[in-house]
Amino acid sequence: MPTLLHLDSSAAPGRSNTRAIGRTFADTWRAASSDHVVVYRDLHATPPPHLADATLHFAARLRPADAHPPAEAEATQSELLDELLGADVLLVGAPLYNYSVPSSLKAWIDHIHVPGVTAPFDEPSQPLAGRPAVVVTSQGGTYTADSPTAGWDHGVPVLELILGQALGMSVDVITTSLALAESVPALASEIPRSRRELAAAHQRAAELAQALGGA
Repeated sequence: MPTLLHLDSSAAPGRSNTRAIGRTFADTWRAASSDHVVVYRDLHATPPPHLADATLHFAARLRPADAHPPAEAEATQSELLDELLGADVLLVGAPLYNYSVPSSLKAWIDHIHVPGVTAPFDEPSQPLAGRPAVVVTSQGGTYTADSPTAGWDHGVPVLELILGQALGMSVDVITTSLALAESVPALASEIPRSRRELAAAHQRAAELAQALGGA
């Protein structure tokens, strides 16, 4: 059965743009076919632990002879890897926090980016190569080339590097900006643009879900 792995990492469950856009994608994916499955993990509600031992960053065969990472840490990593490897499509809700990804999402990345397992090292290990990954990101301000904060987005580039280059996945990014326009008086003039971008992001999410779901 075609399986979507849906990750959320926003710390604002009730008013999160990335969560709302992700739901649009997941709902459209489910509606595309009765055999479509969604595996959901809320990284904020149940955050993965920090990597317990540096040797977990590598495949077991590449670890030093004296490496003994905790068994429960290996079990957690195996669970996260199995979820990812079992998915036909990956959907990641990744709001921009302090110009980067939320710490819960970074912890997930640390568990699944494993040279020799999901990424090449001593051999061309890239079992996820070509599989679709959809990143949904929401920004409080804007980071376009004409903005004073251009280049400050260090969240999407990390995900494109890890998922796209290291894991070989085919990455699509859905971005909506100026999420703070509704609550910060200095950004009030940007409310129309913010709402337009949000509506366009929902539409893009539905279109991608239909395309990837074969509808």
